[in-house]
Amino acid sequence: MFGRKKEIPIYLFTGFLESGKTQFIIETLKEGQFKDGNKTLYIMCEEGVEEIPKAALDDNMFVPVTIENEEDISFDTFMKLDLDYDPDRVMIEYNGTWEPDKVLEAFPENWLLAEGICTIDASTYQDYLANMKQMMTRQFTYADLVIFNRCDEAQDLPMFKRTVRALNRRSQVVFEMKDGTINNNVKEELPYDINADVIKVEDDDYGIWYIDVFDNLDNYKGKTVKFKGVVYKPKRSQDDVFVPGRFAMTCCAADIQFVGFPCKWKDAKRLKEKTPVYVTAHVGETRTNEGVAPVLYADAIEITDPPEEEVVYFQ
Repeated sequence: MFGRKKEIPIYLFTGFLESGKTQFIIETLKEGQFKDGNKTLYIMCEEGVEEIPKAALDDNMFVPVTIENEEDISFDTFMKLDLDYDPDRVMIEYNGTWEPDKVLEAFPENWLLAEGICTIDASTYQDYLANMKQMMTRQFTYADLVIFNRCDEAQDLPMFKRTVRALNRRSQVVFEMKDGTINNNVKEELPYDINADVIKVEDDDYGIWYIDVFDNLDNYKGKTVKFKGVVYKPKRSQDDVFVPGRFAMTCCAADIQFVGFPCKWKDAKRLKEKTPVYVTAHVGETRTNEGVAPVLYADAIEITDPPEEEVVYFQ
């Protein structure tokens, strides 16, 4: 009788060529995080400028394998590698021009994504966003950790963080400066007064406010906010709950989605879908499967004109 195959954790590294993927792996090996006696299948999907020294691979029980063509990313390829090498874990240094969905869909059932890490060259980030946004943003779709390296103070680091968090709220964003130090003091310069009796969020500032509430909920709890949104009525929601929000472009036109907060109001059932409203509410918190999240408690709801710009942008 065959037993169930052991579960294998997968560490997926994404990012464009020369974004720092290999260097990050080298630094991780130097720190000894993989020196635990377990075998790591190290799958390389592109040939970078930097290579991991063979001594470091051997010392950490890394078995390197190269996949040169995107069409070779398949269930059959991974199953064969699993059978041939019987690894305890797998590290994949993925090609930044390949579709990341493809690699996850090809995993055997016992291969489980343990951590996604994305490295980004900050010096080219804005150019990539402007000229190939979809290809750029898909690099960090599955990332638990996004590392911007080669940063300097002149760059719009808060915007960099905002664009990542708009697409992937679970990701942690780290900024490594050109001198190798980590900058933990990147804060959004808010376009509204967070200490006002009523925090008034202008239409153009909704995206900044939306991300900042999720990132810094403690700064908003108990405070009153006023903003314009449209009504969304989730299925199976309670009669006293609706979601005011805006349509936002997180990546490209094909990825426009509604972003908002659940809001409790005694007359919510009277509101019609897509009605533009001014919401005055105080901010609280609720627990979800992903942790603590913001929730609104309405003090006043006013029917109003729709926002001048229908779509919110995070840049």
